[in-house]
Amino acid sequence: MRIFQKYQPLLVAKHVKGFFSGRLYIHGRGGFNYAQGMLVLPEDAKPRHEETVQEINQLISKMQAAA
Repeated sequence: MRIFQKYQPLLVAKHVKGFFSGRLYIHGRGGFNYAQGMLVLPEDAKPRHEETVQEINQLISKMQAAA
């Protein structure tokens, strides 16, 4: 489990893309799971979770397209 003290979308996206599956926690945003190189929306998702998942997954998609 990786813990991010600050919300830095690009750093989170690189971590998720590199490790492919696991768990992470972002201080101020909450805990997340990721599988197949993308963040997964938690079952008890709040609007802030949805925004975070969407933003991170968009960055991952852009990184994959550029590679």
